[in-house]
Amino acid sequence: MGGVILTVVEDLLFLSKIQQTAQLTGVTVKPADPTQGPESLAKEAPQAIILDLNHRSLSVLEFIRTLKAHPNTKTIPLVGFVSHVQSELIAAARKAGCDTVLARSAFTEQLPELLKRLVEK
Repeated sequence: MGGVILTVVEDLLFLSKIQQTAQLTGVTVKPADPTQGPESLAKEAPQAIILDLNHRSLSVLEFIRTLKAHPNTKTIPLVGFVSHVQSELIAAARKAGCDTVLARSAFTEQLPELLKRLVEK
């Protein structure tokens, strides 16, 4: 296993949960600044980017479209999570190019396996 997974998560408690799970599974997770452009994010050579689709200080759909349109980041898997009741946002994120969209509860439940799977690719 190797590589790093970047996170774009505003909720510090949830970010801490992701980091703790990553530590237990031997996966490196680093917070990313979503205001940086795709070139900057690509320099980290991430195995994947985890994105909170409820991020309040970011236009998540535009962020997804920008990453998927840029040659340096278009192949990086994007994993988004959101409240299960936000079906319109789920559909919009998928249409914008988010590779995997999970309900927050499913994301939490599957997190250890998901992290391992993402770094094995």
